[in-house]
This record gives sequence, C-alpha cells and structure tokens, in this order.
Amino acid sequence: VQLQAFGGGIVQPGGSLRLSCAVSGFTDDDYAIGWFRQPPGKGREAVSCLSIADGTTTYADSLEGRFTISRDNTKNTVYLQMRSLKPEDTAVYYCTAAYQCSGHTSYQSYWGQGTLVTVSS
Repeated sequence: VQLQAFGGGIVQPGGSLRLSCAVSGFTDDDYAIGWFRQPPGKGREAVSCLSIADGTTTYADSLEGRFTISRDNTKNTVYLQMRSLKPEDTAVYYCTAAYQCSGHTSYQSYWGQGTLVTVSS
C-alpha cells in the first residue's frame, strides 16, 4: 500500500487549498482514508476521514465545517478541500489508511509523506 499526499503550499488567511492523497495497493474497499495534521511544535491530530467501504465521513469539531473530504474513484485519489483557512491551520498534513475511520494515530496502518500547509499573510 502506498499513499502520496501533495498539494500543500502557502496561502493567505481566508484562502482555500485542496490537498490530494493518491492511494494504491488496496485490493478491496475495506479501508478508510484519513487526514491528520501536525502543527509546528505540537502533536498530530485527526482532521477528517472517509470510509471507502460505505462513504461515511468524519471531521474534527474544531474545523467548523470549513473542510470537505471527497474521493475520485477513477483516479484512486482522496481530496481534502480546505476553505476559510486560518493561521492555526498551519501544519504538516498527512493522509493515512486504516481498516476503519479512527482519530487515533496508533490505529492508522499506513502513512503518506506529509505536505506542508502554511497560512500566513
């Protein structure tokens, strides 16, 4: 299984950015793709998750509805659309894979490389 996260960059407060996670290696749909982030000097925290098996999505309460997770089946890619970005969204963002959605880092079976998102004016 391989996960490749990309799409990070520098964006001004209030702006938008879309992260992508290219997924390969799974032979069925019994897995979930999650996004975690690690702000500078802090631990990793769960952001969002999509169950490939049934399409269920979850989000961190702190996001206040600003992020949307989605999937392009044809491209085996999961997206994280981020809107109304704030400086506190600055972090390295990781996509992960697990059997089911979970907010626990220890539950994730696979991690992609991180992509840095910087929200700054």
